[in-house]
Amino acid sequence: MNLLLTGGRPYGEAARDVLVRDGIIAEIAEAGTITAPDECDTIDVTGQVLLPGLVDLHVHLREPGFESSETVASGSRAAAKGGFTTIFAMPNTSPVQDTAGVVEAVWALGRDAGLVDVRPIGAVTVGRAGEQLAELGSMATSRAGVRVFSDDGDCVHDPLLMRRALEYVRAFDGVVAQHAQEPKLTIGAQMHEGAVSAELGLGGWPAAAETSIIARDALLAEQTGSRVHVCHVSTAASVDVVRWAKARGIAITAEVTPHHLVLTDERVRGFDARFKVNPPLRTEADVEALREALADGTIDIVATDHAPHPRDAKEREWDHAAMGMVGLESSLRVVVATMVETGAIGWRDVARVMSEAPAQIGGATEAGRPIAVGERADLTAFDPSSGGVFTEADLAGKSVNSPFLGAPLPGAVTTTVYRGVVTLRDGRIVDPGEEN
Repeated sequence: MNLLLTGGRPYGEAARDVLVRDGIIAEIAEAGTITAPDECDTIDVTGQVLLPGLVDLHVHLREPGFESSETVASGSRAAAKGGFTTIFAMPNTSPVQDTAGVVEAVWALGRDAGLVDVRPIGAVTVGRAGEQLAELGSMATSRAGVRVFSDDGDCVHDPLLMRRALEYVRAFDGVVAQHAQEPKLTIGAQMHEGAVSAELGLGGWPAAAETSIIARDALLAEQTGSRVHVCHVSTAASVDVVRWAKARGIAITAEVTPHHLVLTDERVRGFDARFKVNPPLRTEADVEALREALADGTIDIVATDHAPHPRDAKEREWDHAAMGMVGLESSLRVVVATMVETGAIGWRDVARVMSEAPAQIGGATEAGRPIAVGERADLTAFDPSSGGVFTEADLAGKSVNSPFLGAPLPGAVTTTVYRGVVTLRDGRIVDPGEEN
């Protein structure tokens, strides 16, 4: 089946028609000049921004073990709804993704779902227990081809283990993605440590618990000559450390979540557990620093840290509620609101931080490619003229713990194309095998 997208604006620029044959972009020409071939599915995306299919380096799919929150299939639906064509699945599952067998099982579930590329992330340590290195090499050579390793949800706090992991992954150009949290500084933490936590009487999560680990790991990456990636940077001080490390020539990359680009610890005052997350929401000064760092390239990418939980895990007292937020379906709209509409970045920058750079960091060589003839047809169409209040109807996964419910967000993803196949049409998921 051929596919023709008409009138879209690649990277927000001049209107073009894009013709896809056999999953590959075959022709790009001025809008209205490509004649649809026989047996062609034509979608009118006039005036909409065309981007390379989005890539998320940080997603929790929960399967195996926590299917009440999410499954690989339901998380794939949420990803397609948000414009994603490649997602990286974190290993805090049960069993943990710490062997070739488990990562291959998750990879196969993603392939069977058929909506996005699901690339498993391997655990750094056995059981994510922080005591013994996992089978990094066997996961790298498995069918899943793992290149990213993380104990996310927990920090690899032992410096010797972290050094050994960095040395090990260098052999196959892997990367260790660190959840930067010094555990002894965050015992009993419930939110950001600051004026609001003191006023509410909640245990504080100090910025130094994040920044100190980033500084340590930057020095270890420099010593080993390996790559380290910092998950969900949340503080201005952490930005300063990442900027220093990059200036020094250290192979460090960093991500920021959409929610850390806009929400602050003031939201905790209502004790609504939708705003409970790790790392916690910080201050307005931190939010501004994160936006500036994303704009100037200090922070390389946006990653959702999509963390689904069932209702009963969130609808309870703050102290006992689970940490985490879903974000796949809202991420592009939040980035548009915070970064594009404010003039901080343009659409080519959006493609860089939400598609190209995450694919490069994660070693997904076929993903995050430019919109160009000969490239794989992973495409996202975003209509900036639409938008409205974000509701549960905008969510396609199993969980609804979004911090943006009830908030106005600009635009909407209307169409997602994965390997030349339409997975989202007019904002509706198109399941594999369904007629386009």
